[in-house]
Amino acid sequence: MAAPKWLTEDEMKAWRSFITTAMDLMRSIELDLQPFGLDTGDYQLLAILSEAPDHRLRMCDLADMLRLSRSGLTRRMEGVMAAKLVARERDERDGRSANAVLTPKGYALLKKAAPTHVASVRARMIDLLSASEIKGIGTAFTKIARALNESE
Repeated sequence: MAAPKWLTEDEMKAWRSFITTAMDLMRSIELDLQPFGLDTGDYQLLAILSEAPDHRLRMCDLADMLRLSRSGLTRRMEGVMAAKLVARERDERDGRSANAVLTPKGYALLKKAAPTHVASVRARMIDLLSASEIKGIGTAFTKIARALNESE
């Protein structure tokens, strides 16, 4: 077996900074969503549905977009369905599948939470970086996502 290619000092600094900061960043953004009764997973689910045609998506497509298994999506949907933010409806074109539908209540809550969420993302990340740094992060994570998708 070949010897491991150890991380350089700069690579280790980048990796460790990513690990600790990513968790702290997500936790801070999530704290800003708490007054709305949402966590980041709920917010992402509502945001994705708000951008979908007629505010509805097939459950399997929503699971893929959220990077969840089917059972993971079922668990994620429990809270937003109980709060009547999202409804589950049988697909009219394919009776074997179901759609997740953003309710008017869910859309109203998302519209109320969105300004706070965007302000949080800006204050905690975007406004701290230059345009080239933001572009670099976008490019880097696009490459990482592509490699992860290819390995699956």
